[in-house]
Amino acid sequence: MKGSGNEHPCYVPPELVNCSSKACSVTHQYYCYLMELKQDYKYEVCVRDIVLAIRSELDPQIVDALSGTSFVVERGKLSLNLTSAKPVRLSPQEVEQCRRFQTTLFRILLKRDDNKLASDSDNFCLGDNPEFDYLLLPATVEHQRPSNSIIDWESVNSCCPFSSESTCGSNCKDHACDVRIKNGSVCSCKLENCVVYTPHSKSFYTMTPVIWDLNGNSTLRYLGRDGTATYKEHFKKKHGIELRFPHQSLLRGRKVFEVGNYLLKDRKNKNKVGEKMGSEELPPELCSVIMSPISICTVYSFSFIPSIMHWLEGLLVAFNLRKMLLDHCTKNDIPIIKVFEAITAKGCQEAYNYENLETLGDSFLKYAVSQQLFKTHQNDREGILSKLREGLISNVALRKFASDKNLPGFIRMEAFDPKQWIIPGDKTKSLLLEEGLVSCGRTSMYVGRKRKIELKKVADVVEALIGAFISTEDEEAALSFINWIGIEVDTSIIPYERHLSTDPENLVDVKFLESRLNNYKFEDPYLLVEALTHGSYKGPEIQTCYERLEFIGDAVLDNLITMHLYKEYFNEKFSPGFLTTMRSISVNNECYALSAIKAKLHKHILCDSVVRKNIEKTMKGVENLSLESTFGWELETYFCPVLADVIESIAGAIFVDSGYKKEIVFESIKPLLKPLVTPKTAKRHPISELQELCQKNQYKLTEHEHPSVRENDETLFKIEVKANRITRTAKASNKDTARKMASKEVLKELQVTESKLSMNRTRFLFPLLCAVFLFCWFVDEMIFHVVSYFLNSFKF
Repeated sequence: MKGSGNEHPCYVPPELVNCSSKACSVTHQYYCYLMELKQDYKYEVCVRDIVLAIRSELDPQIVDALSGTSFVVERGKLSLNLTSAKPVRLSPQEVEQCRRFQTTLFRILLKRDDNKLASDSDNFCLGDNPEFDYLLLPATVEHQRPSNSIIDWESVNSCCPFSSESTCGSNCKDHACDVRIKNGSVCSCKLENCVVYTPHSKSFYTMTPVIWDLNGNSTLRYLGRDGTATYKEHFKKKHGIELRFPHQSLLRGRKVFEVGNYLLKDRKNKNKVGEKMGSEELPPELCSVIMSPISICTVYSFSFIPSIMHWLEGLLVAFNLRKMLLDHCTKNDIPIIKVFEAITAKGCQEAYNYENLETLGDSFLKYAVSQQLFKTHQNDREGILSKLREGLISNVALRKFASDKNLPGFIRMEAFDPKQWIIPGDKTKSLLLEEGLVSCGRTSMYVGRKRKIELKKVADVVEALIGAFISTEDEEAALSFINWIGIEVDTSIIPYERHLSTDPENLVDVKFLESRLNNYKFEDPYLLVEALTHGSYKGPEIQTCYERLEFIGDAVLDNLITMHLYKEYFNEKFSPGFLTTMRSISVNNECYALSAIKAKLHKHILCDSVVRKNIEKTMKGVENLSLESTFGWELETYFCPVLADVIESIAGAIFVDSGYKKEIVFESIKPLLKPLVTPKTAKRHPISELQELCQKNQYKLTEHEHPSVRENDETLFKIEVKANRITRTAKASNKDTARKMASKEVLKELQVTESKLSMNRTRFLFPLLCAVFLFCWFVDEMIFHVVSYFLNSFKF
């Protein structure tokens, strides 16, 4: 099902869906997987293992990808290990009870509304229409697991309709068997591990053992500010409730746990490690039992499940996309986690997103298409080639190619919202659209909903999928994918013929130039001549210029440097977006122009007097500067664009002369580009850095172009840049240089201002915190003495 315009389906993996007919009347086999949870923080409540029962057996790669995953939760890190267990066969009645259990518990955790709880009118049986069909069940304690089952059926049955005559069934003589609660009477042992609802506060609580030494007539643990002293008085004054059974022992309850998005990359711990949980004392008569018996550890563990299942669903979507790619593009394997990374947008705010892979794929796609057009359109100039390339790799074109192959449905683009998570077994919210199954070759996916996806996101994912192949150093598979989506490219060698009417040595110093290129020996020196010939040169012996070679050389260099950065620094686990930044620092006209100057290539460019004058202007601007440790845009001077062009055209010449061998290009051109940028030496372009700072702090950034001025017989452009009331103006022989210089000055001023503000905040904050601490201590002491005085007076 292709999206119309920018509206596309969102796929649901078939492994999570039941599509069998007459599902209600047969016994079902479920493959079981034990979710072993382990917390690395101290807390009164411990996590318990959970059983995932699913109709389809998970591929071992999915199990491996999910195992070892860790999540940042409220108090620390929670790790997950997934192991296969023995399959189980469940009757329709057992399936229905399991679905009732998970629906009830998740509605308590997510909805927090007693009106949303399961009732007799809910239908939990499997129907004939496709719906989520997997079970999330509490596991038995490890040392108590019987050989035939790991499912804690006692907890699963905890949501059976509550009976006021319910007792513990044994040892009742040791307990109070007639505890009055909101919905009847119950044995006290039924209240030790349960979930209750309190209508007076509209809250759900998980219960821990009964507080035998406290009842309604006891003194409040924390004296009420409203003047009440006992629990009975407190509930009367605050809630208008007269306790009918104040003699009953109180219950200790904790409000059910908040369910968060534990996939967030930048999630911070909100609580101190080892902090005790908050609890409240509750009279039994105000509590309605919803689930019993179920431990607080089980409820706590289930609060993490929506995030875990969202992660698993994403892995299954990636797994199915991977199957489709292997069917159509390549037989070579590609890690699931790479496909998962390629389809995950930055908006998901997770540990993985496609930014780095998209940069890799973008550079390779540009290279692949450029070399194909260069070979097959040998009589077309650079302008035509660029237009043809744009028609193939633009965002509009890539979106169309992607839609034709049903790729947008695989994209993960939004941060997980637990409240929007579909509870398996809950039929109150329709999930799967009537269109049902979408065929993607031999892979079939269900349509969950339709959503709007930005044009660029779809194009980015196409490039990221290319990057996923490239990250495994499989260019053949990447080319296969590019051809499959509809862009015809190959690696065949087509002779590139140009004829020169004179000896190349008569025009350029071939041997000197080859010495600068790591002693690369040209098979066809005319390519070197073409690479150094500007379009303004009018010599009769040359009928072409460097534009075509610049076109292919630009793409080759971009791809080579991007791959170099990825391979060299990948082990440093750089963050998403790092590769894009590093590439922009390394691949730009100013860096290339500086490289040409260092190698003295400017002396060998064939051009007219106008271009020669511009080159000389550049040389004059840098003659007194040290060029050893700079990357171009740090210099406040004008760079003639021809200087950058010839670096790219020479790279193109070597590429063609070597028989389209990229590795030879890199080895030959690398001496010109040294020192290569590293993470330690990288410096952002001042314009980009200023834009990012203004966006972060919500500063309004404006630019104004003043009329040009004449100074020393030279026309200078004047640019004004303003941000956060800081204005700087710069003059230079071209607009780009003036804008760079002005932006650099504004950026410097803003950074100084930010630094001063930060120091002032620190100086102000410390004494303020000290004052607040002393005030709180003083107030606390005063309250203690006043309360003690009145209590002593009362007793007297």
